[in-house]
Amino acid sequence: MSTSTIHDIGYRHYEGRRNGRSYVLRSLYVHNLRAAFGLGRPARAKIMPFILGALMLLPAAGSVAAFAFTNEEDALIPYSEYADLMQVIVAIFLATQAPVLASREVRFHVIPLYFSRPVGHLDFVVAKAGAMATALFALLAVPVTVLYVGGLVTKAPDSGEQLLRYLGALVGCVLYALVLAAIGMVVAAFTPRRGFGVAAVIAAYMVPTAVAGAVQGIAEAETNFTLQGWMGLLAPFNLVDIVEVRLLGAESASPGIAPGIAGGVVALAVCAALVLGSIAILYRRFRKAGLS
Repeated sequence: MSTSTIHDIGYRHYEGRRNGRSYVLRSLYVHNLRAAFGLGRPARAKIMPFILGALMLLPAAGSVAAFAFTNEEDALIPYSEYADLMQVIVAIFLATQAPVLASREVRFHVIPLYFSRPVGHLDFVVAKAGAMATALFALLAVPVTVLYVGGLVTKAPDSGEQLLRYLGALVGCVLYALVLAAIGMVVAAFTPRRGFGVAAVIAAYMVPTAVAGAVQGIAEAETNFTLQGWMGLLAPFNLVDIVEVRLLGAESASPGIAPGIAGGVVALAVCAALVLGSIAILYRRFRKAGLS
C-alpha cells in the first residue's frame, strides 16, 4: 500500500497592493477603447476604423480650405450639422466596431473567465458601452474641432458666437455617441457572428430612419407638419437633432423637427431611456452569457 506525500512547493498568499474596482473598470475601458480602433490587434483590424476616421475628416478639411480661399462664412459647414451630414460613415463605423466590443467574448464563450475574477457585471457593461461611446465621440468631435480651429485660424467672424456654437455641437456629439452606442451595442450583443452583427446594426439604423422618412414625406404632402416633426423621434440622428435645435439653439439639419421646447424635452427623455435601457439589457445579456 503506497503512502502519500505532501510537498511544500512554496505557494504564498499575495501581500502586495490591491488596486480595487476602479482599476479593473479603467483597465476594461481602455482595453475596449483600443479594440474599437483596432489597436493591439492585427493590421487588418485597424484598416476600417482608420479609413472611416480619415473619411470623416475630409469634408471638414475641405470646408476650412474653401473658407480660407473665399472668406465666405457659408463655406464652413455648421458644427451641429456635421454628424447628420456624415451619418452614413458614422453608421458604418458603428456597425463594424460594435460587434468587436459586444460579441467577440460571447462568440468565443470567454465571458465566464472575466466573471471568475472580481469583475462586476455592471462594470463589465459600463466599460464596454463607455468605450464604444468614447470612440464614436472621438469620430464626431475631431472633425468638428477641425472646423472650429480652422475657422479661428482663418479669422471667422464673431469668435464668441462661434465658441458657443462649437460647445453646443460638442454636447450634440456626446448625445450622438451615447444614443448610437446604446443601439449598436445591444444589437451586436445578440448577434455573436460578426457578419450578422454588422448587418443587424446597419438594419437597426436604416429601418427606423427609412420608416420615419417615409411617414415624414407623407405628412409633409398632407401638410401635417406637426406629425412630420414628431416622427423624427424614430430616427436616431433626427432624435438628437431635435435636442440640438430645441434645447441648444442649433440650426436644423433634418426635414422635420418636433415643435417647441416640449419637443426637445421629449427627445432628450427618449435619448436617456435608450441609454439606460441599453445598459439594463446588456447587463442581463452578459450576465446570462457569464453563466454558460
